[in-house]
Order: sequence, then C-alpha cells, then structure tokens
Amino acid sequence: MALERLQDFFRLEAAGGIVLIAASAAALIVANTGLAPFYDAFLGAPFTVIAGPLAIEKNILLLVNDGLMAIFFLLVGLEIKREFVDGELSSMSQAMLPAIAALGGMVIPAAIYIWVAWGDPAAINGWAIPAATDIAFALGVLALVGSRAPLSLKVLLTAVAIFDDLGAIVIIALFYTSSLSALSLVVAAVAIAGLAILNRMNVRSLIPYILLGIVLWVAVLKSGVHATLAGVALAMFIPFNGGPRDESEPPLRAMEHALHPWVAFGVLPLFGFCNAGVSFAGLGLDTLVHPVTLGAGLGLVVGKQIGIFGSVWLAVKAGIARMPEGTNWAHIYGMSALCGIGFTMSLFIGGLAFDSPEFAAPVRLGVLGGSLISAAFGYLVLSMVAGKSRSGEPAG
Repeated sequence: MALERLQDFFRLEAAGGIVLIAASAAALIVANTGLAPFYDAFLGAPFTVIAGPLAIEKNILLLVNDGLMAIFFLLVGLEIKREFVDGELSSMSQAMLPAIAALGGMVIPAAIYIWVAWGDPAAINGWAIPAATDIAFALGVLALVGSRAPLSLKVLLTAVAIFDDLGAIVIIALFYTSSLSALSLVVAAVAIAGLAILNRMNVRSLIPYILLGIVLWVAVLKSGVHATLAGVALAMFIPFNGGPRDESEPPLRAMEHALHPWVAFGVLPLFGFCNAGVSFAGLGLDTLVHPVTLGAGLGLVVGKQIGIFGSVWLAVKAGIARMPEGTNWAHIYGMSALCGIGFTMSLFIGGLAFDSPEFAAPVRLGVLGGSLISAAFGYLVLSMVAGKSRSGEPAG
C-alpha cells in the first residue's frame, strides 16, 4: 500500500473513530436521562419489508445489527482481501508478526473470560467477547498522539486488527449460528456460485455483484447463519485486478473507497448509538461483579496486553519476526493496550452470544469499561513515550 493511501486510510479511520466515540457517548447520555423512553421506542420501532411470499420483519436495533452491519463486514472483507493480495499482509514476512500478535490477542483474552465465567454455564457463552479489536476506535485514540506515533506502529495496529476481524468472522461462523434452513442455504450457495462466475469472467461492473449480494444477504438472513457473513462472502469475489488494457481503478478499490466514508461516519456511529446506551438505573454491585462484566473487562484490559505484547516479544526474541521500523518495546506495549478497545465487534459478538435481556447490561458495561480503560491507558503510555522521545531521552 502506497504511503499516501495509508495516510488517507488512517485519517478516515481516526476521524470515524472519533465520531463513533461521540455517538456512543450520546447513547449513554440519552439512556440515562428523561429521553430514555424515546431511545427505547426508537430501538424497538418496527421495520418490515414484504415482497410476495418473502417478509423481513425487524425492529430498528436488529435492522442495524443484521442489515447495516453487513455493509461493515463487506468493507472488512474488502480490506482483508486487499491486504492479503497487495498490501501489508501480502508476504509471509510481513504477515507473520501481526498474525502471531492477533492470535495471542484472541486466545489470552478468551482464556481469561472463560476462567472468570467458569462456574456459570450461561455466561461462558460470551467467551469470544474480549477477543475483538475495534480498529476505528483504536486508530481514533492513536490519532490523538499524532505524528509522534511512528507510522509503522499504526500499520502494525491495523494489521493486527485485520487478523482480529478475520478471527471474529471465523468465530461467528462456527460458534454463533442458530438452527439452519436447508432451502435458504441452497439459495445462498447458488448466489455464491453466481458471484464466482462473475469473478471468473472478470466482470468489472459492480452492479451484478451488488444484486447477487442482496440475494445472498436475504438467503443467509433466513438460513440461521448470521447475515453479516454475507458481506464477507461478497467481498471475496469482488475483482481486485484491472481489466485487459484498462488502467482504471480496480473494482475492489472502487467499492472500498465508496463504502469507507459511509461506514465510518454512518454505519458504525449508528451501531454505537443503538448498542452503547446502557442505563445505570437500578444497576448494583451484582452487575459490576457479574461474570460477563468482569470477564469482558479483564479480557480486554489485561488479556489483550498480555496476549499481544507477550506474543510479539516471543516472536522477536525467537527470531521469527522483526520489530517494526522506528518502534521500541514501549510503543508495542502502548499499542497492545489500545488493542483492548473491543467496542464495536465486542458488542456485536455479545449480542450474538446472549438472547436473554439479563445479559445486555453486563455485556455493555464490561465492553465499555474495558474499552475505555484500554483507550486511556494506551494513550497515556504512548504519550509518555512520545514525550520522552521529543525531549531527547530514551523512549524505551
């Protein structure tokens, strides 16, 4: 990825992360004031689409989580494909360090959650909640450090988050699906076959891909597999290469550039507003020490730091990978803390893990608390490192 494109990506992600933070803060305020009834009414407002025998009935909250988040996962899929084909993860040497870091950053937080929730069979279903990293939120905080943070650190954070997203997609597909509909899965398979044919024929117009993608989303929605995975599947078939004797922008990049602002400033802030509004009324010590609250919070704050920093340290000391240029161990530690900002994906997985409303407050408290502590601590560490570097003192 060219330097200019990287910087544009970071600016957009950081700005989107700041908007996401503002929308989530607004949800917390609304949910704890006299506006709370209107907030609840908004989330529960019905939304119905009927086309012949096909009917999709959702409330606003589910429309955002099942529908608009499919667009977010489409963008995630596009970014993953681009990075593996022609980006920071396109070679084994480049991909090794973030892959190892992401693996440690998923396994250790999940293990801490399971340890905390071990005695509660219902709560333990949320084991994957602290395994995620919110790239927009994390880059938004990193942007506050400014140019004092090395570009290579931003690249590493992005690469770790991409592997994190890939792991979350696999987890959702394998562990968070309901009963399956054979007919809907057949329709989804036909749609995927159609996408594969379009890709094989190097069709560069995005319109047929989008039309088949809509069919795929509806089929997956009705199948019992979570509908957002349709966005990832669609992304895998969008062509990355240019056409014969065609120097225009590849379809994948064109779609990615078109979607990115809408996701950063529309989809994710709306998701944050709809999912972060936890009411503190009536919450007692039992909620704060709930296994889900503690498991998610400790997993994000402690698990991410141990998992990512420990994995990077072992990989570098063993000679498997090299430190990113211009970074030191203090930078890596600060980045590891920032990766504890789970937020969007953690809240999303929490919603999939628990159907019962009794888990809503613990999930939100654990994720919000863990993410905010990780954000503040990571910013503090990186600011101190940058401050020492500017004054001429050793940074690490």
